[in-house]
Amino acid sequence: MRILIIEDEARIARRIERMTNDFFEGNATISIIDSLKKGIDFLEKETINILLLDLNLNGRDGFEVLSTMTSRSFQTIVVSANTENALRAFELGVLDFVPKPFDRERLFLALNRAVNLKKENNNSIRYLSVRKTGSIKLIELDQVAYIQGAGIYSEINLLDGTKELHDKGLDTLEKILPLGFERIHKSYIINIVQADRILVSSGSRYNLQLKNGEVLPIGRSRYKDFRQQFEKHID
Repeated sequence: MRILIIEDEARIARRIERMTNDFFEGNATISIIDSLKKGIDFLEKETINILLLDLNLNGRDGFEVLSTMTSRSFQTIVVSANTENALRAFELGVLDFVPKPFDRERLFLALNRAVNLKKENNNSIRYLSVRKTGSIKLIELDQVAYIQGAGIYSEINLLDGTKELHDKGLDTLEKILPLGFERIHKSYIINIVQADRILVSSGSRYNLQLKNGEVLPIGRSRYKDFRQQFEKHID
């Protein structure tokens, strides 16, 4: 288990580190970073499981980390006194918001959620972040029709007909997308609210017609499970 703590107050960072180490009984690799820029640089290069993030880092806004990393496969726990920003944080996909001052029991509760996470807990996520030249663009999930694999990248197809290239592959996005986004094929994830009907052809070939008229293939190995999800959705 790899943990990153981004916290600019050394005393609090050490306290979080000590409690986290106790929770994992010493079986975790824990790194501490005290600035926003160094934290983002670290996350660009390293793979972690859990991020423990303060929102006020030497006067800089920790939401820059959340906006940049909404589509990463690790879980984020905010540890912050800025409780007025909790709703905004949850909309960007954080798993839990631990208000300062905090105790051992409250932090343990958040860490336990991260360890035992199921996909149902991702339902608060509302955005995917797309990197643009010099900036980050947030894509509202309810505007996504489907996502198509494009090598090591993914192509997000929006309801208005436009497309955005995401820098992560389908396997990574599948892990963080909320319920309602279904993998129907090795190359496609669809927003089930945009599904219109399943088309069955000779030779056991299956396709899905979307409400915009586009037709996407359904993998044979995925057909049975997806059909069940589709039938639940239209009931």
